[in-house]
Amino acid sequence: MTTSQKHKDFICKPMVDKAVETLPGIGKVLGGRLRANGYGKVKNVENQFLLLGKDAAAFRQWLRDTCGANTKQSGDCYKCLYELCNLCCGNIQKRYIP
Repeated sequence: MTTSQKHKDFICKPMVDKAVETLPGIGKVLGGRLRANGYGKVKNVENQFLLLGKDAAAFRQWLRDTCGANTKQSGDCYKCLYELCNLCCGNIQKRYIP
């Protein structure tokens, strides 16, 4: 599987208050649904990812339930957050979870 340009751009740029639509797999429609449920920023979705223990099945199901993401969309989003978390050597939890 190749990494999308959106994925590469997301990983390479600082995360300061990124909109949820910048996540791979999340476009305008899913982003709007996430915003409506209180997840308008990447950090909000990332927090949920961490609260679910970085578990692929749980996170992908949460995305399906919360915004209607399909298998590919939820997989792209999970892959990106997982990679981001690994790049940050686990320090990502310290930034967002009290």
